[in-house]
Order: sequence, then structure tokens, then C-alpha cells
Amino acid sequence: MRAHSSFDYALIRVVPRVERGECLNAGVIVFCRTRRFLAAAVELDVGRLLALDPHADRDDIARHLATIPRIATGEADAGPIARLSQAERFHWLVSPSSVIVQPSPVHSGLCTDPAAALDHLMATMVRLPVEGV
Repeated sequence: MRAHSSFDYALIRVVPRVERGECLNAGVIVFCRTRRFLAAAVELDVGRLLALDPHADRDDIARHLATIPRIATGEADAGPIARLSQAERFHWLVSPSSVIVQPSPVHSGLCTDPAAALDHLMATMVRLPVEGV
């Protein structure tokens, strides 16, 4: 049996009209220092986005969201932030922001597999529940 490791995570929220404060969870960032794991996943539910703001620039928002997993994994062409250490990238990604794409406060948990924790958080915190399940 694998030992549990602590991890930190933040939801990625889309707030199409910042002045209204309404948000849509569109992804998760997970950092597990002991397992040297930093990853993010994003999924933009365009229907839910347009319900909050019919005039939202979904292409621009999708472009911004797409950069988050690339920075988290440190892709070489993802810009200077992607070249920082894992901890520095995580802290940069979860820094409070008042723009349209912003992180939630950071939360902690325990897991044996941080990739599975990321998948679980996406299923429970980002995607809509499946009826009948």
C-alpha cells in the first residue's frame, strides 16, 4: 500500500463579468511536493459560460485556460513562468487575481496518487454531475 502524501490544489474559475462575481469552475491545479507532481486540467463548459454572460469571448477565455496546464508542466515554449521551479510555478498560478480567469483559494488534501486526485477533483468540482449516478 502506498503512503499518503499531502497535496495542495486550487480550482480555476472563470468570472466573465468580474463586477458581478459569478463564476464557473473550469479546471484544477494540483501540486504534490513530495511526489514532485504539478499538473492542471481545464474544461470550459461553453453553455454554462454563456448562461453567465452571453457576450463572453469564449475563444479568448479558452486560450487563457489552455496556457495553465502548459505552465504547470513546464513546457519549454510556455513562456518564462514555465521555466520556474514547480513550487514557484504553483504559487504563481494560484496567486490571487481579479481578472476573468482566476484561481480559488488553495485547499489541501491527502492522496496516494496525485494524478488520480486531479481526475477526481475535475469530476467532482468542475464537471456537472451525471444524472442517475
